[in-house]
Amino acid sequence: MPGLSPVRGLGAEAGRAAVRLVRLPVDIAVEGVEQLTGWIGHARPARPTEWSRPPSADATVPVLLVHGLADREWVTSSLRRGLDGCGAGPFVTVSYNALSPDIRTAARVLGDQVETVHACGGARPVVLIGYSLGGLIARYYVQRLGGDRCVPLLITLATPHAGTATALLAPPHPLLRQLRPGSDVLTELAGPATGCRTRFVAFYSDLDEAVVPAARGRIDHPHLKARNVLVPGVGHLTLPLHQPVIDQMRSLLTAAGQAVAAA
Repeated sequence: MPGLSPVRGLGAEAGRAAVRLVRLPVDIAVEGVEQLTGWIGHARPARPTEWSRPPSADATVPVLLVHGLADREWVTSSLRRGLDGCGAGPFVTVSYNALSPDIRTAARVLGDQVETVHACGGARPVVLIGYSLGGLIARYYVQRLGGDRCVPLLITLATPHAGTATALLAPPHPLLRQLRPGSDVLTELAGPATGCRTRFVAFYSDLDEAVVPAARGRIDHPHLKARNVLVPGVGHLTLPLHQPVIDQMRSLLTAAGQAVAAA
């Protein structure tokens, strides 16, 4: 896949990092307000207007966007704009509490939201797109909690499928501990998964400063139908907004929508 030169990639990533540093205090404050209003330990539910309003005429498959640990609307809103008009929809932003006890709990709450969208959409299949930790939560739901029943396609972006060395140096956050190579959750995901019907597409980068080494962003599992797409020279924050990645996701969603329409 087309990427960036290392110099351009580092420059783009530095720019994204600066923007995130400015917005991070606001995101943390919003998270705190949500906790104080009674959402502690629960995912932020999908907004009813996002899945109850009629989709556009060419939208055939709902798409749920799951953010990473330290980001919120900045990724999902950009993805919405980039993917609009590809024949899929509606696009539903789902979330989880950053203080959730573990990936399994977050995956169960995600599953509840998927079931809601699945039912409100007339039992149509649902596509998941997960960025960073959000991709791992979505994978756990699909692979271990039976989500493959209604999720034909899961796209992950910069997700540490095999863990990351950076988690060894991170604070003892409950979710970050599960990103350490060899954690109980990652060991569980590496176990047998015969019969899993979902197709996986994992976009990863050789310049990802959060997923180290880069190969840990791949899905290498003998029982999963997975395609790994290397995006050279693109950092962790830049990858989900990289135009060639957006273009490939549009193609994947268009094909998924056509498959649903033809079924």
